[in-house]
Formats: sequence, structure tokens, C-alpha cells
Amino acid sequence: MKILILKPSSLGDVVQALPVLRSIKAQLPESQIYWWIDSNLAPFLVGDPDLAGVVHFERRRWAAPHRWGELWRSVRWIRQQSFDWVIDLQCLARSGLVAWLANGGLTVGLDDAREGARGLYDLIVSRPSFQTHAVDWYLKVLPLLGLAPRNHFEWLPPRPDTAAGLRRKWPLDSHPWLILQPGARWLNKRWPIESFAELARQVVARFSPVHVAVLGGAEDIPLGAAIARAAGERCLDLTGQLSLPEMVEWIRICRLMVTNDTGPMHVAAAIGRPVIALFGPTEPRRTGPYGQLENVLQLDLPCVPCMRSRCRYAKPLECLRALPPERVFRAIEAKLNAPS
Repeated sequence: MKILILKPSSLGDVVQALPVLRSIKAQLPESQIYWWIDSNLAPFLVGDPDLAGVVHFERRRWAAPHRWGELWRSVRWIRQQSFDWVIDLQCLARSGLVAWLANGGLTVGLDDAREGARGLYDLIVSRPSFQTHAVDWYLKVLPLLGLAPRNHFEWLPPRPDTAAGLRRKWPLDSHPWLILQPGARWLNKRWPIESFAELARQVVARFSPVHVAVLGGAEDIPLGAAIARAAGERCLDLTGQLSLPEMVEWIRICRLMVTNDTGPMHVAAAIGRPVIALFGPTEPRRTGPYGQLENVLQLDLPCVPCMRSRCRYAKPLECLRALPPERVFRAIEAKLNAPS
């Protein structure tokens, strides 16, 4: 049995789709499963014990017409694999087209009307309701394949070599670490950096053993610098310094993560690390930290959740600007003082 899963992006979406992989492999241990993923995210899945291989989607490179030959060679390779099942969990035009071109024995996709990909599938899975969490929606593909969702699995297996490399660089085990994740793809998903900085200052002032680590990509370096200035020597700014596997292992050792609605939040939830998730325009019941929705902080405003990437409220970005650092600190205090 050869299976292709299509879920190229984003990081949070890929994390939320992993239970489909784990459930299939648990019930079909001899299957060979491949994953089609954006090349920038490929390191996140390379070496995964349940995957036979990772198929790179060179999204930016293949946007240039003179490189379309590379794209066709990739599609031709996919067709040559004669996949028994092709499972599209992205449900956009490009993934739907690749699923159709794969010419697998059975093609299953999600019912999402945004780009009309549903017409390219043999079987279609509808979202039961607007509030249905993405993880639960993705798992609905399994009954169509004669399989059952599995609840007990290791969502993101540890990478001991990666963790050992981190310990050679930084004192991971010398302090309890609180992680801050100030970035997010949508600007209106970001709690103000001034609030993050004040929160970090309060944490180091009132929890003497706790150190703060700031995570983020290269685009978040200015955010990390602002937090580090406020928190002083007990803050480690890691923005722009970690690979995706290193980020996962950093999150694995933390006591607690305070985060916007972004991919690393889903990583923390997947590996069972406590999160305090700061939500503004999005709906946590759909895409919140799976299994930790009680740890979401979200204001009750008439516009929430608007589900838009740009704020149109009379008071711009009020859904996050009005969330005070003191409220987030109280949530941190409750978590850090709770029994292990």
C-alpha cells in the first residue's frame, strides 16, 4: 500500500494533519506513506519514523515559468509511484490539481469551496460545523478509507540528536524556561510587542528561577530584541537562530509557552507543553491549541472572531491591544504555581 498525503503548508496546518499520518501507520504498518510539503517546511518532516519519504513542493522556485519543467518532472515522479491512496488535506486549487494529476487509485479531499478543488476528488469530507477543530476535520477522512482515528500516539517524536546539539549551545537544563512567541503571519494576530515586553519584565522580576526564551523566525528579530531589552540578562533571544527541528526540541523542554495564534503554538499543544494562547481575529474552536482550549485568552468584542487578516474594527486591533499584560501574567502565575 502506497499513500500520498498533500499538506504543503503552513506549519500549524501540517502539525494538525499529523494525526492522520499516525492513525494510518498504526493500522497499516507496512504502508509506505509520502508527504507533499513546501520545501521551506520539509525539515520539519524529514526523518519522521512514519514516512517513507518527503516530496518537496518548491513553491517560490516554481513560480517562475522557466522552471515549470522542474515542476512537471516532480509531478511525473509522483504519477510513476502509482499511489493507492492520495489524500489532499489542503483543499486548494494547486493541491487538488496535484492530487488529480497523481492519478492514484483513490483520491480523497476536503470540502472547501474557496478554490473549487473538491471537483477533483473521488471522495469528499465536509466539515461537520463551523466550529469543528481542524484536527477533527482532517481525521474524518479515515472512515472513508475503512480506518479509525487513533487517540494514543506520539504526535511529534523526540529527536535526541537535535536536543543534544541544543544542549551543547545553550543551558537548556539549568533553569526553568518560559517561551514567548511574539510573531504571527497575520499582523492582526500579534499581541502588541510592548505588551510582550512588559510581560517578560514582570516574569523575570517576580519569578526568580524562571528564564525567558523568545522564539521566532528571522522576520521576528526586531520583536525578540525589544523583549530582550525589557527582560535583561535572564532573557535568551533565539529569533532567527533555530531550525524547525531545533524549535520543536526547545519547546519540548519549556515549562510554559505564551504565544500568538501561530504554528509553534500547535507544536506545543502536540507535544503536551502547556500554552497560554492569545487569540484575536480567529476562532479557537477551529484552530486553537488542540486539547488546551481552556488556555486561550480572547476578549469578548462585537467583531470577534472576524476571521479576517486585516482589521476593520472602529478601534483598530482592539481585540489584542485591549488584552492587558496583567491578565496574561495572572494566567502564567496560575500555571507556574499549579502542581506538576
